[in-house]
Amino acid sequence: MPALVLESTKSLALRTFALEEDLGPHDVRIRIHTVGICGSDVHYYQHGRIGPFVVREPMILGHEAAGVVTEAGSAVSHLRVGDRVCMEPGIPDPTSRATRLGLYNLDPAVRFWATPPVHGCLRPSVVHPAAFTFRLPDPVSFAEGAMVEPLAVGLHAANKARLRPGDLAVVLGAGPIGMVTALAALAGGCAQVVITDVLPAKLELAARLGPITPVNVREQNLGEVVRRLSDGWGADVVFDAVGLPQSTAQAIEVLAPGGTVVLIGMPGAPVPFDVVAAQVKEARIETIFRYAHVFPRALALLGSRKIDVRPLITDTYSFADSIAAFDYATRMKPTSVKVQITLD
Repeated sequence: MPALVLESTKSLALRTFALEEDLGPHDVRIRIHTVGICGSDVHYYQHGRIGPFVVREPMILGHEAAGVVTEAGSAVSHLRVGDRVCMEPGIPDPTSRATRLGLYNLDPAVRFWATPPVHGCLRPSVVHPAAFTFRLPDPVSFAEGAMVEPLAVGLHAANKARLRPGDLAVVLGAGPIGMVTALAALAGGCAQVVITDVLPAKLELAARLGPITPVNVREQNLGEVVRRLSDGWGADVVFDAVGLPQSTAQAIEVLAPGGTVVLIGMPGAPVPFDVVAAQVKEARIETIFRYAHVFPRALALLGSRKIDVRPLITDTYSFADSIAAFDYATRMKPTSVKVQITLD
């Protein structure tokens, strides 16, 4: 079948790729319609590795996807041919201790699309476990369905934050994950969200998504803004979607006493951490790795329009222009947030 293949670092090919997938009794076959380009896809393209995950042979990219069921296994009862669906891309070992504890995203044996050596979904058809395949609500488009995967990250972070109605949250970084985290925080009960970045176009977009205060940290003092909005108390929750030493330090600085920091962004190197600064506030530090058990809630929020990700889908390419889409994703305009590829 045709596929977008990462041949080696900075080398992509749209070519025929031999990949046979048998349909098991608990599987569905899905015709792919829309695939989003994630930062991890771009990182593999540019660098050929993320931490211990190294691309050693040609690999199909893509893991944010939506499509249509074309075939269902004999034991599948909740999905039918013709259903519009999105797919959770990480498949754990059902017998592992992590999975049995409900922590299946932490299963060391999880097979995650487009993470070496597992092939991704930038191809016309995939076979996927029905248990990790979810029907799209009628109002939700394929493009929105392909946004469920990144939205799941923001929702998982919001769950870890244990948000309370009326909270003030700060989101560091207005990239795709920062944006969906801000939306998840509002859906989780926050009365106000402050979001930071250095790109005015992204901050302008964020400000249109709801009660979100944009802060350009090149021109404004984040601490002063948070103190003004909180009567000097600080933010109840800070989400670090950047993952740099300065952002981690800033998270503690603007946090209220007894507040929570959720670390989302993954640093490329060890980050120094001021333990005393966190201790004197009795800060609760939470971390996330992908997500677990949130796709149904993400779809419910999209279907009810409690969360609207449509403004974040800024650029769409055809499958024939997949290589151009990736080239653009490496040098996006400041007005761009999410690039998607349509195969249908």
